[in-house]
Amino acid sequence: MKACVVLTTVAASFDAAALARTLVEQRLAACVNIVAEVRSIYRWNDGVDDESEQLLLIKTTEERVEALREALFAQHPYDVPEFVVLPAEAHGAYGAWLAQSVSG
Repeated sequence: MKACVVLTTVAASFDAAALARTLVEQRLAACVNIVAEVRSIYRWNDGVDDESEQLLLIKTTEERVEALREALFAQHPYDVPEFVVLPAEAHGAYGAWLAQSVSG
């Protein structure tokens, strides 16, 4: 089992908790942490935007990343959702829990 963390952002007004719950209920994520307020400065449509957003830290396995991407993009409010996959190490009991939480 290879663990990974997927990063995505949503608007500050978006119901991130409902999205996170759905991903966990569908066994696409073992856990989703929601960082309630981050400030994002980014290039968009030939300009630079400065927005308040929420950051989701999604813990899953490499085997579930593609299914997670499909589900996330189907529910995501942005035209171009952030989807950054970072390899991670999850050892011992936590690693076993993570693998079990997204299996099946």
